Amino acid sequence: MAVPKRRMSRSNTRSRRAQWKATRVATAPCQQCHSPKLPHTVCPVCGTYNGRQIIEV
Repeated sequence: MAVPKRRMSRSNTRSRRAQWKATRVATAPCQQCHSPKLPHTVCPVCGTYNGRQIIEV
């Protein structure tokens, strides 16, 4: 099993961890009501998906 030969300094550890960032949630506008929604999901506002009515709201 691989084991580090030397202890990593605080500055190196923090520099490496600084690259871990949260990414924004991707949204796409609904084709019917133009409200933001998650891609490839039914619109929670109007209930349509790919131009078809899926859920009665």
